Amino acid sequence: ILNAKAQDTVLHLAAEEGSVEDLELEDVLKIGYKDIKCVESGGPEPGVGCAGRGVITSINFLEENGAYDNVDYVSYDVLGDVVCGGFAMPIRENKAQEIYIVMSGEMMALYAANNIAKGILKYAHSGGVRLGGLICNERQTDRELDLSEALAARLNSKLIHFVPRDNIVQHAELRKMTVIQYAPDSKQAGEYRALAKKIHLNSGQGTIPTPITMEELEDMLLDFGIMKTDEQMLAELQAKEEAKLAVAQ
Repeated sequence: ILNAKAQDTVLHLAAEEGSVEDLELEDVLKIGYKDIKCVESGGPEPGVGCAGRGVITSINFLEENGAYDNVDYVSYDVLGDVVCGGFAMPIRENKAQEIYIVMSGEMMALYAANNIAKGILKYAHSGGVRLGGLICNERQTDRELDLSEALAARLNSKLIHFVPRDNIVQHAELRKMTVIQYAPDSKQAGEYRALAKKIHLNSGQGTIPTPITMEELEDMLLDFGIMKTDEQMLAELQAKEEAKLAVAQ
């Protein structure tokens, strides 16, 4: 969005200046393509401290300095699996209204999406946060669209959009541009516009999620033929061993 190298983070600048109170809004907020305001919260040195601290420190600083005045949307791009209470702070303190989970049809991505739904459920009853829906970023795995729609339904939600994989994304990234800026008339740019429109029209229609167990997730993968039962895997191993013996003889 900034057409440049990654911007300095709030925590990095705060460490340089002494504290976050020593910063000015223009130090951390940069204006990018189409006047989008960008802030990078940052995190502690790897292996030290809580990464979630950067999220809530940044949000509080931005609120206190009027960064949210006269904007149409505020979007937080937060790491996937909710494993740290700090990352859940925007949810816990009602900073987020709707959460859209970006996932794919890979098993661990489905697992992470379900875990995030658990985090949303934990705070949905005490606050106003809701699950807006799932967004599938295609990885071209087997039955990816079907699996994404099935998981969304199990989570009491819906698949907002299925974003097809296209190498034009990498071409745009190498030029430090978004696809819409790099190739505004491309098919992929049209996909992102469609996604944005769906999110806009979905405002206020979020739901309280109904996460499933790991066993239920595995059963779903079995139903779609993605996973094999223990008996099937054992039979395949035995068949391979028998084939090896036959060749050896």
